[in-house]
Order: sequence, then structure tokens, then C-alpha cells
Amino acid sequence: MSASHSPASPAEAGLHMDAAAPADKVAYSRAGDFFSLTKPRLNFLVLLTTAAAYSLGSGPEAALADLANTLLGTFLVAGGASALNQVWERRTDRLMRRTRMRPLADMRMHPAAGTLFGLVLTAAGAAQLAFFVNPLSAAVALFTTLSYILLYTPLKLRTSLSTIVGALPGALPAVIGWAAATNTLSIEAWVLFGIVFMWQMPHFLAIAWMYKDEYARAGMPLLPVIAPDGRSTGRQAVLYTAALIPVSMLPTAVGLATAWYLVGALTLGAILMAMSLGFSARRTVHTARRLFFASILYLPILWALLVFDHLAH
Repeated sequence: MSASHSPASPAEAGLHMDAAAPADKVAYSRAGDFFSLTKPRLNFLVLLTTAAAYSLGSGPEAALADLANTLLGTFLVAGGASALNQVWERRTDRLMRRTRMRPLADMRMHPAAGTLFGLVLTAAGAAQLAFFVNPLSAAVALFTTLSYILLYTPLKLRTSLSTIVGALPGALPAVIGWAAATNTLSIEAWVLFGIVFMWQMPHFLAIAWMYKDEYARAGMPLLPVIAPDGRSTGRQAVLYTAALIPVSMLPTAVGLATAWYLVGALTLGAILMAMSLGFSARRTVHTARRLFFASILYLPILWALLVFDHLAH
């Protein structure tokens, strides 16, 4: 039910609260709501991936100003996409405990305000990349947003395959970073894309299992919802982790890294595989959470190893 049809919605109640609240407190809470629409914690890994790809493409002579322009533009576009996603999903977010207090789900913010905010951020980020970096990186960033909003987001309510579809825009920040540094979409960009794509699958499957009851309540047919025994979820986590390991070795094949990186990548892959196997064997919230945290640590450590090895050699 939208705020306009609810006789006593939180948004309407907020009008009376705002009247009595100090102006600076109200302004701060509204600013905080807008900032939360950008999903800053989630987009930290987006920026980390973009920075790593940029550093690999530019090499030791990377200009900090160019990197800063790339990261600013990417953050704005990613933040805009996150805001537009929350506009679209505000009704399903309202049904899940972990998302129901988001500004749009809680009806503290009108959908029109969220839409305008998302569009402005996206346009500003694309312009930042086009004018201060290069048009190719801006085009990739816009394609990322369009595929995220128009393809992945609506599919979440239709099919369990939405996870695979969502991994496509999720992996494109690596391509943005490479395009920003080299103004090309060469094979190296797609190697980095492949790493992020494969990494996302065990990461997302762990999240889906941890919150399967909430996703079911919201009507999202994710794999743990349609196959609640978890065997398929565990099996896919293992299979995608197994695929990630050789893909993570490809930077050595395209000249981005040496054998030292290879040792580190194999070690990280073995640890992630152990977590995936543990989850597959005992499909509990605890084993899913261990896999989730292992995946969170895996990506930044892998990027650090790859960038350090590349710049050192």
C-alpha cells in the first residue's frame, strides 16, 4: 500500500514530527536518507574493483587525478543505479526485515524524489566520466545501470536465473576501470570481468540462503526459495567456486601477473572452496555466513595481490 492510500502512513506521521523537530536534525536525517539510497557499503566493493582495474590498466604511471575522476564518476553512477533499484523494489523491500526501514520502503521519501535523485546521480556520473575520463568508460557505466535496472531488477520477481543476470552488471565495474585507464575493451578487461562474475555467484548464493525466508515472503523465486532443501544452492556454490579458481589464474595468461600472484590466487581459491564445501555439506545459516564473509575478504585481497604483483614487476 502506498502512502497516498494509507490513512496513517509513516510518511504522513513524519510530517507532524518534522514540524516539531529541529530544522538541522530534520535536514540531517533527510540527507542521511538520500545518502543511504546510494548503498555506500555495497558500492565500496564496486569502487575497489574499479580502482584495481584502473591501476592494472594504467600501470605505475597512473595519475591520481584521473583515478579520482574515475572513482567519482563510478560512485555517482552506481549510487544512482542503487537509488533507482530501491524505487522499483520499495514494495518488496517493505516485506523484508533487513530492507523494510529503507527510506522508500518505509515511506519516509516519495518515490518521485528517489527517482529524480537516482536519475540526477546517474547523469552526473556519466557526464563526469565522459568529460573528465573518456566516453567509453561513460558508455560502459550507462550500460551497467540500464542492465541493472531494466533487466536484473524486474527479473528478481520472475526467475531464479536473475542471480546470473545480475552478475553481468555486477561485474562491469572492472570493465569501467580498465576502459577508463586504456580507452579500450581489450581481453584484459574481460578477464577481470570474469573474475568478478564468478565471484558473485557463491557470494550471492550465501546471501540468498541466509535470508531465504524473507525472500520467500517478498515473492522472490531465488534458488533457496524454490528448492528449500538447499542441495541445489550448495552444489551451485561449489561449482561456481570451482570455476572461479581457474578464471582467477587468467591474469597470468594475459600478462597482468606473475607466478607469485598465481600462488596467492590459488590459496584464496582453496579457502573459498573449503567454505563452499562446508556450506554444501551442512546448509545452515552459520555455514552460509562463513561463506559470505570469506567471499567478502576474497575479492579485496585478490585485487591487492594482483595490483601489487603487476606494479612490482
